[in-house]
Amino acid sequence: MTTPTDAFNVPHSARMYDYYLGGKNNYQVDREAAEKVLDWWPGVRDAAQANRAFMQRAIRHLIEEEGLRQFLDIGTGIPTEPNLHQVAQEAAPECRIVYVDKDPLVLAHAESLMRSTPQGRTTYLHADLITDLDNILESPQLAETIDLSKPVALSLLALLHFVTDEQGAHKLVRRLLDALPAGSALLLSHVTPDFNEPAMRQVEEIYRRGGIQGQTRTREEVARFFDGLDLVEPGITVPHRWRALASASTELDTKISAWAAVGVKRA
Repeated sequence: MTTPTDAFNVPHSARMYDYYLGGKNNYQVDREAAEKVLDWWPGVRDAAQANRAFMQRAIRHLIEEEGLRQFLDIGTGIPTEPNLHQVAQEAAPECRIVYVDKDPLVLAHAESLMRSTPQGRTTYLHADLITDLDNILESPQLAETIDLSKPVALSLLALLHFVTDEQGAHKLVRRLLDALPAGSALLLSHVTPDFNEPAMRQVEEIYRRGGIQGQTRTREEVARFFDGLDLVEPGITVPHRWRALASASTELDTKISAWAAVGVKRA
């Protein structure tokens, strides 16, 4: 766990992401690491914005087309408006959301994640997907907010590229999906080397040098997270193309270098 002293000396993935989004919850060490990433991946800011826009479209689809009203968001990150619960409860005020993150920095901002509509509910769990999965699923806070006998949307946005194969990324997702009933859904976004592998390998190395483990994945590796699910059209695609109204150039695909998809558990 990062100590207060470390915070000023060690880059942090959530604070770097905040910097990409133009936020102010970051330190000089984060900005320096982020600028090194930008040298190799100039489109990372576009990728962060595209990821946020994908989240909003996917949430609205799951509410309006699939009828979901419960959301489990793991790897929440530093709150950035609109947060998932704001998007969901604008579409359906009765929505109930559980946020999960292991980061003390996110915990410090958790109050803003729990400002629910009167009809719905939101809560925050301070927990680690890798080491606390059973505790997450058995948490009293989760049980008080989400009914696991009814469909749940599992949100894993821009998270799994920080979970390596050695840490069991695919098994962790499978365990989560196995705990959810038919009608549940997975929404996921993930950085990929498919468009510019040399640059993405350099980005991985920059994060590793900062003490942040990670693994970009190909489209085929991302598809494995959706095994047994029915993919919502247009399937696995670059996030800015998922049910977007405007067309995008192939140059933008390369700049963003990520895959995104929504899948539904039918049985």
